[in-house]
Amino acid sequence: MSHFWIQHQAGLIFFVGVLLLIALSNLRTWRRLGEYPPPLILPPISVLVPARNEERNIGPCVRSLLAQDYPDLELLVLDDDSSDNTGLVLAGLATDDDRLSVLKGRPIPPQWLGKHWACHQLAQAARGELLLFVDADTRHQVNCLRDAVAALLAEKADLLAVLPRQQVISWPERLIVPLMPWSIFSFLPLCLAYRVRTPALSATVGQFMLFGRQAYDSIGGHFAVRFDVVDDLALGRRIKANGMRWRLVDGRDHVGCRMYHSFREAVEGFSKSLFAVFGYNVPFFSFVWLWLWIVFTEPLLVLLLGLVGVRVPPANLLLASTAVVLSLVLWGISHWRFGFPLYLTLLYPLSIFTSVIIAMRSMLLTELGRTTWKGRRLVRRNRRRSG
Repeated sequence: MSHFWIQHQAGLIFFVGVLLLIALSNLRTWRRLGEYPPPLILPPISVLVPARNEERNIGPCVRSLLAQDYPDLELLVLDDDSSDNTGLVLAGLATDDDRLSVLKGRPIPPQWLGKHWACHQLAQAARGELLLFVDADTRHQVNCLRDAVAALLAEKADLLAVLPRQQVISWPERLIVPLMPWSIFSFLPLCLAYRVRTPALSATVGQFMLFGRQAYDSIGGHFAVRFDVVDDLALGRRIKANGMRWRLVDGRDHVGCRMYHSFREAVEGFSKSLFAVFGYNVPFFSFVWLWLWIVFTEPLLVLLLGLVGVRVPPANLLLASTAVVLSLVLWGISHWRFGFPLYLTLLYPLSIFTSVIIAMRSMLLTELGRTTWKGRRLVRRNRRRSG
């Protein structure tokens, strides 16, 4: 039995070590906005913002976009059947700048999800050679668009996915939100993802997606992913599947986003998408989260048993200590790279525990058909076999 546990603990160390190697490689490969040379010509760009009940966010978002130093910009915002004062805020902003056009969303057709339909309408109305989809809760530095277009052109990309700085204020946000950039940073080796056509080796963040118009249209746009809850991932995968160039850039110095303002918002937000990210595959989804729970909590439990006087062989204590140190380094690098407080590194077991609970909730609600977002039920239409 002791031999088995030593092998098991060695396996945990190996797994965390692989993740650490991926993260270290991404430190070099994952470039930042602002590192690319300015282009000679800046193509016309359409910035597209779907807004549903965004009274709190839409004003600062729109003002930050209208403040851009980009020469040929149109800004289209679609009021997606908001029940708050989103429309009134937009009407006031539109009177001050003719680059802003406010669209009224049309009724959602059958077999469309709401945000996807809003983005589809925005794309149809856009005139730019480049299409930039941003969320209403983003805030943009004055040189954000210029540097994003410079990155797109320098990389010769058809889709530039930008990961904004994720702002976390409350304790629930601090525990939950960092898991998103950490998971991309630790599990997606960009040096490999850029060289192979495999669609699964991609991660697109819907908060900031910059497309070449021709590429967006050629993959079918949002029409092609109209019932896919994780439309950002699906669009990125379609780009790669069609042999086009996808690139992921760190935009923390150019664009910020506070995704959620409460524990309830964070739980609902991640619950709607976590299970969908894994293709609704129950066995695989369950295994992944159980494995993450084991990897990042078992070594701590072994050390805790030793501290309270339970007899644990020295070899097991040494292996557990090694796993904990590697985990701290892995989480610390991610928090440092993406601007989270470094003390949160010590709380990674709580982040994993909270995320596992949310993941199970996501699977349960989806299977029961009770997943909702912003007052709309998210009906799963592309059910896959899970066995």
